[in-house]
Amino acid sequence: MSRIITNTLAIFFCFSLGIGTIQAQTSYQTPPKSIVDLVDTPPTPSVSFTSDGEWMMILSRPGYAGIEDLSSPELRIAGTRINPQTSGSSRQGYFNNITFKKTRSGEEVEVKGLPEFPKLSGFSLSQDEKYLAFTQTYANGISLWVADLNSFEAKQITDPILNGVLGTDLIWLPDNTIVFRAINPNRGDYPQKPAAPSGPTIQETDGAAAATRTYQDLLKNTYDEALFAYFMDSQLMKADLSGSVKPIGKAGMIRSLSSSPDGEYLLIRTIEKPFSYLVPASRFPYRVEILSSSDGSLVKTLAEIPLDEVRPKGFDATVEGPRSVNWRADKPATLYWAEAQDGGDPQMEVDERDVIYTLEAPFNGEKNKIASTKLRYSYIDWSDDNLAILNERWWSSRQEIRSVINPSNPKEGQRVIIDRLYSDIYNDPGSPISIENEFGRSVLLRDGDKIYMTSEGGSPEGSMPFLSSFDLNTGEQEILWRSQAPYYERITKVLDLKGGEFISLKEGTETQPNYWLVNTRKRMAPRQITDFPDPYESIKGVQKELVTYKRKDGLDLSAVIYTPEGYDPETDGPLPVLMWAYPREYKSAEVASQVRGSKYRFTRLSWGSPIYWVTRGYAVMDRTEMPIVGEGDIEPNDLFVDQLVANAEAAIDYVVERGIGDRDRIGVGGHSYGAFMTANLLSHSDLFAAGIARSGAYNRTLTPFGFQREERTFWEAPEVYFTMSPFMHAHKVKEPILLIHGEADNNSGTFPIQSERYYAALKGNGGTARLVFLPNESHGYASRESILHTLWEMDTWLEKYVKNKNQLDEKK
Repeated sequence: MSRIITNTLAIFFCFSLGIGTIQAQTSYQTPPKSIVDLVDTPPTPSVSFTSDGEWMMILSRPGYAGIEDLSSPELRIAGTRINPQTSGSSRQGYFNNITFKKTRSGEEVEVKGLPEFPKLSGFSLSQDEKYLAFTQTYANGISLWVADLNSFEAKQITDPILNGVLGTDLIWLPDNTIVFRAINPNRGDYPQKPAAPSGPTIQETDGAAAATRTYQDLLKNTYDEALFAYFMDSQLMKADLSGSVKPIGKAGMIRSLSSSPDGEYLLIRTIEKPFSYLVPASRFPYRVEILSSSDGSLVKTLAEIPLDEVRPKGFDATVEGPRSVNWRADKPATLYWAEAQDGGDPQMEVDERDVIYTLEAPFNGEKNKIASTKLRYSYIDWSDDNLAILNERWWSSRQEIRSVINPSNPKEGQRVIIDRLYSDIYNDPGSPISIENEFGRSVLLRDGDKIYMTSEGGSPEGSMPFLSSFDLNTGEQEILWRSQAPYYERITKVLDLKGGEFISLKEGTETQPNYWLVNTRKRMAPRQITDFPDPYESIKGVQKELVTYKRKDGLDLSAVIYTPEGYDPETDGPLPVLMWAYPREYKSAEVASQVRGSKYRFTRLSWGSPIYWVTRGYAVMDRTEMPIVGEGDIEPNDLFVDQLVANAEAAIDYVVERGIGDRDRIGVGGHSYGAFMTANLLSHSDLFAAGIARSGAYNRTLTPFGFQREERTFWEAPEVYFTMSPFMHAHKVKEPILLIHGEADNNSGTFPIQSERYYAALKGNGGTARLVFLPNESHGYASRESILHTLWEMDTWLEKYVKNKNQLDEKK
């Protein structure tokens, strides 16, 4: 079959079970009604709470966008996706309605006066929580809106002047004015592409090693540079509630914006030249400045960070100079940041890996060292000037350390309270609960030397979230509340910890997640405060089971198995199986064998879920654990293929021995790294009837400076890159494989050419394969047409090569 290429419309091929010819198909297809109905269910709203928990904000979302929306103009430059018509992101979801509901009384008020065709985002409450700011995206730009939460009336504050290329930062000041990034009114005319190039594009290296990951959407020429500079050109503006808008400060390529807790100062990061053709905008040079919030005048230039092209090797590497510059939550106007003491090189032996500094307003004194780290600095949980919790991590060992520090007296030293593997979910103490202070910033919820934590509550029976107190002196943890079977319940908002009152999100296997008001001190039953309906009535009877089994080397594995309503293997016999998975690397066999997930979670479907096929008579083995373990000096990927096959063998043996699955009719699939897994399993085993690989990477020599969690380069471990690349083993694939890819994939490493070249290799070696490119789709698929067509492709493939495999074998 000749290769077919088109720029404006993907050409697909349809086939039927008994027909050997292939027919051209030039339109989007839809899967069976049982799948379409599930795709088209209304999305469940998003919920957030005011600081005191009195009100909950409920944001409603529309369903999937149409392909027309996805086909709007788009610039793909400097690692960004820009809609040139709006000066905003081209890949953003929106909300279409805002409702406020009182937590205790249930009183519900819908915000009135919203735009006619709402495309809302960027929600931000004022510090006094009397107003809600948000943005509305029109065809020609983004405008600022504000809702008065006394009258619940919304009104437009500005014309479509916001610059949303890197997001919309809406900063409320204490006087209820809003600072935001606008398009520079003087940015000039849209750059015109030269009729002919002015010269070649040249890059040059001076011999310094500059190993970088494989990024998408990089700048390619001087015209791309001009476009990026044009769309990044921003002017800070200040708006009041009357709609008066004035510029403050100087225009520039403003990358981010935040205000001090007291509202007196602004912290901005402004991108500078030279740009790079090797790394995205997040690694371009930038300047860190402190401005007065009243008029935007410059108070201090804190740092000038150079181009981040040359960085030491390893995931624990970082840049030199100030990084992670932020405002302390517990002080009116104090900055803090980290600086590497090892040159950013994780291979260097040093006593202090990072040092954390602070600098108080008016920012004309010397920086103050308050702590240092053994590992790489991660973040700080602030409480007050006498206590904070310093968090540091080291990727190579998966180690996490949390220490108590005294910011006002660094000489007091650091006291380690937690030292663990952060991938160890059975021994995860959780994350501290925070409350809002007088500045509206999040600080630790404390009772003297005790803090309070919420944890996923990992256990051999699955996740059972809990609330606990944690003694900072002794390290003792006391469980105060835990989710109880047969539900999965987690705390979302603490109202009164001493009174035992909080809001939880509770769900069950057949119970749609809803919010509940819980009081553990008063003898009163929990009260449901939202009533979101079950969107999946058609699969309410589907059977769900969290199962565990062993790999041949004794490693414990787990998966979630879905079977049709009323199915009984003893009377109904084995079913065709769709196994869906995503491999993960571990440095500890003990941690790798832990059970993940909960058998009490509600069965929720996303566009990429495999669960649709339980409606088509399949057993679905979802979240099938595929751990790759390398302990000590052995890296996980040194053992990738053998362990991957062993994982699959164990899963198949289990589902077959249970009588659920037919060994001859098992399909395997995955997305992204799961697609890479699928292709490898078909290359190195004969376990499966067919495979489905979506948006994967198949030739690791195209990502030579590392991929996924592989730190070594191709030149350091060529045998690993070769062995792990399905492209190199395309001649071994004997089972049919379906390849699907978004033609505008923006994920690092999964260039569409990966699927194109892999398909060519399969075809050249006589394999059975099908390649589908989805127009305008990125790494995750967004339009309803693309999603339905993807599900149609998968359903047709599974029906032919898995469910009806025996009939195909007979015809052969």
